[in-house]
Amino acid sequence: MEIMKEMRNETAVQEFILEGFPALQHLGQVLFLLHLLAYLASLMGNTLIITITWTDHRLQTPMYVFLSSFSFCECCFITTVIPKLLSIFLLGQQKIRFAACLTQAFSFLFLGSVIFFLMAVMSLDRYLAICKPLHYPAIMNVRVCFLLMFFCCALSFIFISALILKVSQLSFCGPNVIPHFFCDFGALIHLSCSDTKSIEAYAFFLSVFVIILSLTMTIIAYSNIVITIVRLPSAKERKKAFSTCSSHLIVLTLMYGSCFFIYVKPKQTSRVDFNRQAALVNTVVTPVLNPVIYTLRNKQVHQALRDALCRVK
Repeated sequence: MEIMKEMRNETAVQEFILEGFPALQHLGQVLFLLHLLAYLASLMGNTLIITITWTDHRLQTPMYVFLSSFSFCECCFITTVIPKLLSIFLLGQQKIRFAACLTQAFSFLFLGSVIFFLMAVMSLDRYLAICKPLHYPAIMNVRVCFLLMFFCCALSFIFISALILKVSQLSFCGPNVIPHFFCDFGALIHLSCSDTKSIEAYAFFLSVFVIILSLTMTIIAYSNIVITIVRLPSAKERKKAFSTCSSHLIVLTLMYGSCFFIYVKPKQTSRVDFNRQAALVNTVVTPVLNPVIYTLRNKQVHQALRDALCRVK
C-alpha cells in the first residue's frame, strides 16, 4: 500500500503548461505589446472611474458606488490573467505551479461571479431609480449599497471555494498541458485522472445559477424600465431615462454573450478553441471598453472630469 502511495506521489503533476495561442506564438512580441496596451488602458480607465467617484461628492450616489466597485473588480479580474498571458507572449513562460494554478482559477471564477452579481444589482438600482423614483432614496441608501456588495462577495466566495476545494482533491497523474492561456476550470479538470462527473455537474449548476439568476434579474428589471420609459409623457424625459441605462445594456450584452458560449453547457471540454477566443473577449476586450462605455455618454462624469482637470490646472 505504501509503495503504491509513493508511486502515485512520484507521478503526481506538480506543475502545468499553459498552451496559450500556439498558432500565433511567432507573433509573440506584437501580441505582447497589444495586450500590454489593452491591460494598461483598462487599468487606467477603471482607476479613473474609481478615483472620480470617491473624490467628487456629486458622484457618491448608489449608481456610482456600484460602478466604482464594478471597476475595482474589473481591475482585479484582468490582473489574475493578463500578466501571465504577457509572460507567455514575451518570454514563453508557460509553466505554472499547481498551487498557483488553483489560485488563479479561484480568483478568476470568484471575481467573475462577483461581477455578474454586481451587474444584476446595478440593474436593480436602475429599476428603482426609474420605476420607483419617490421610494428610491429611502430604499437604496449607502448602507444598503454596501450590504448588497457584501452579499455579492460572500455568495461568490462560498460557491467558488467549494468548487476549488473539490478540484484540489482530484488526482493529476497524466498529461499536464492546459489548452488555454490561463488555468481554465473546464480544461483543468479534463486533465484529472479521477472521476470528475460530480464536479462537472456542480460546476454546470453553479454556472447556470450565477449567469441565469443574474440575467433573469436583469431582464425583469429592464423589462419594467422599458415599460416605464415608454409611458413617460415627453420625448426629453424618455431620452434622459434611456441614456442612464444604455451604457449598462451594452456592457451586459458583451459579458453575457461571451459567457454563455463558455460556461452554460454541460460538457466543459467542448469547443476549446472557441472558448479561448470568447475568454479573450471577457479578459481583454470588455475591460478595455467598459470605462469608455460608462463615461462616454455620462454627462455627470464628464463634468466631474472637467472639474478635476480645472483643480489640477
